[in-house]
Amino acid sequence: MKLFGGYDRPGPGIPKAPMEKKGWIKCVEVYGRRMWKLMALNLLFILSCLPVVTIGPAIAAMTKVCRNWSQERNAFLWEDYWEAFKKNFKQSFIMGLIDVLFLVSLSVAIPTYNAWAKDSNIMFIPFLLCLSCAIVFFMMHFYIYLMIVSTNLSMRQIIKNSFLLVSLGMKSSLWTLLIWIMVLFVLFILLPMSVIIVLFWPFSFLCFVSAFNCYPVVRKYVIQPYYDKRGEDNPEFDYLKTEDVAIFEDRGSEEPANKAEKPAKKKGKIIS
Repeated sequence: MKLFGGYDRPGPGIPKAPMEKKGWIKCVEVYGRRMWKLMALNLLFILSCLPVVTIGPAIAAMTKVCRNWSQERNAFLWEDYWEAFKKNFKQSFIMGLIDVLFLVSLSVAIPTYNAWAKDSNIMFIPFLLCLSCAIVFFMMHFYIYLMIVSTNLSMRQIIKNSFLLVSLGMKSSLWTLLIWIMVLFVLFILLPMSVIIVLFWPFSFLCFVSAFNCYPVVRKYVIQPYYDKRGEDNPEFDYLKTEDVAIFEDRGSEEPANKAEKPAKKKGKIIS
C-alpha cells in the first residue's frame, strides 16, 4: 500500500477564502496543484473497479475526492476515498445497476432503429430520440454522483434534479461534454498506446473537470436553496468566518458540524 501512502499527513492547507472557480485557466491552475495525487487517484479507482460490481461506489468515491480538490477543499486520498466508498455504497450501487440497464437498452434500440431507418425515413425519429436520450442521460451523470456524495436526497430526487440541472447549467453541461468527447477521441486514436495512459490519467481528470464545472451548479440550485429555506448559513462557507490564514485540519473532508447538521448525522450524510 506504499504507493498510496503518505496522504494521511496534513498538507499546506487550503486558502482562507478560495476564489470561486471561473474559467479554464483557473481549472488548469487548481488541477496542476493536485496532478500527481489525481494520477494516484486514477489508479486507485481502476483497482477498486476490478470486482466490476463496485464500479458505482468507486465512481462515488472518486467524485467525492475530486469535488473537494476542485473546490480547493482538503481531502486525503486514501482515507476519504474509502470513507466515501462505504458511505455512499447503496445509492451508487443502485445507480450502477440503472446504468447497466440503460446501456443494454440503448445497445439494442439504437442499432435496431438505425437499421430500420435505412428502409423507412420515418424511423429516423425514434432513432434520433434514442440518441438524444443517450446524450442527456450521459450528461446527467455530471450531477448524479455529485449529489450522491453531497446531499441526503433520495435516488428519485437525485435523478430528477440531475435532469433539470443539465438544462439549468447548460453552459457547464456542454463544456464538460465537449471535454469528455475530446479526451475519449484522443484515447481512441492513440490506441494501443493509450492503454498505459488509462491507468494514470483519464478517469480522475474527467471526474475533476466534471466536478470543477458542475458542482457550482449543484450548489446554486440544490444545496444553497436548502439552507436559504431553513434560514441557515451554508457550512461550506464557514472558512469566511475564521481569521486564520489557512485551514490545516479537515480529515473528514466535510465542513464543521453545526446545530442544523446534528439530526442529519444519523443518516450518515448531510447536504454539504
